[in-house]
Amino acid sequence: MIIAATVDGQLKDVRPEEPRVLIVGAGIAGIALAQLLRGRGMHPVLIDRSADSGRMIGDNRAGYMLALMPMVDPIIDELDCREAYLEASVGIDRYIAHAHTGRVLRQDHLGDLLADYGDYRGISRAALLDVLTDGDCPIAFGTTVTELSEGGATVTLAQGDQGDQESEHEFDVVVIADGMNSRTRELATGEAGPTESAKPASTDSRIHATTDPGRPSPVSSVDTTWGGWVCWAEADDDQSAVDEIWGDGFFLGMYPVEGAVGVFLGCPDTRQPLGPRRFAGEVRSRLTELTPRIDACLTAVAEAESPFFWPLRDSRARRWSHGRTVLLGDAAAGFLPTAGIGAGMAMESAGVLADELSALGDRPSTASSADSSAASGTVTALERFEARQRPRVEAAHDNSRSLARLMFGRSRLFAFARDQAFRVISIRSALKPILQLLESPPERM
Repeated sequence: MIIAATVDGQLKDVRPEEPRVLIVGAGIAGIALAQLLRGRGMHPVLIDRSADSGRMIGDNRAGYMLALMPMVDPIIDELDCREAYLEASVGIDRYIAHAHTGRVLRQDHLGDLLADYGDYRGISRAALLDVLTDGDCPIAFGTTVTELSEGGATVTLAQGDQGDQESEHEFDVVVIADGMNSRTRELATGEAGPTESAKPASTDSRIHATTDPGRPSPVSSVDTTWGGWVCWAEADDDQSAVDEIWGDGFFLGMYPVEGAVGVFLGCPDTRQPLGPRRFAGEVRSRLTELTPRIDACLTAVAEAESPFFWPLRDSRARRWSHGRTVLLGDAAAGFLPTAGIGAGMAMESAGVLADELSALGDRPSTASSADSSAASGTVTALERFEARQRPRVEAAHDNSRSLARLMFGRSRLFAFARDQAFRVISIRSALKPILQLLESPPERM
């Protein structure tokens, strides 16, 4: 369970012979890493800017329904929370693709496709955090990084209601896992001003880069110029199936979790001012076939009280390791939700980083000694983590960006052509890069 704890209180448990590790951000990646290290006998310090656990979960409603692929299974098993994970999630067996009119185009048995690699399950973000914190999980809430020395050894932390209580600490490793719009990443990368971005070239959402090669940014991003409202609908009789409608100027995704169906109703940014009720009504009027689930999900959006609007942007850091500081999860690569792979890759990355950090456990702490070889070993471990994991994450990231080009179309002609393509393009082909990652998982220590 999540336990509120101070930074000093967490530091008291760190043994002199173990490295002092600071994890910034108690999201999926940060919590997974902290719990893995704790299970291996280490005592990382975990902080989050949220005031408490309720705010920590509520601040990121955009990610509150997840479909987790089998790359998370080794993490679930190592944390010994398999039973809790199965109870808190639902098995996803089928993917149902609808034409822009609502008619079912095809059904694919995703469960069978992924069965050789492990489970494919739907879970809410809040439930996943509960599962990952099945053992005690101390977190220092209301805590942020305000200064970070070059290389990451000296960290200034701000705490208190106004962030006016500052303290300076020495750490051997600083892991930045505080999300796609990471504040701490700016301190590590020298990020300043807007990041490089890529935007759709036209209304059919073909994405192209609009960057200045003479001024490379530490972070690149894609802006689909779309977003969408997210909310919950009541669970129905088919909780093993995901439904998606790739429409002409809209997108409707319906994702089962334990006890509910997560709903995402997407639209071009220019249509957001209509509001969820009017836009849901517009989508309903354009569908010629309306299943009970589609009807219920559109009703849920229309009747939701102030549903969250999720801008569909991503980000990718060009480098992860900076001395003794390293990026993890969305701070390293924030995903578009198009392939449903971001949370899975964040957990896989946490597992690989845990391997590298736990291998440092028998070395003298550089925060308490002047041993330059130990500092060099830490830097090497973080560089090795990046070399092992960044190509895998970026392959999945590229797949998400490619799918965005197909999903977010506005013209009826484009939607009709895409419907025809759906008849011949298998789900295996669409997810080929993801399947390749599952076929060759990272070696674990």
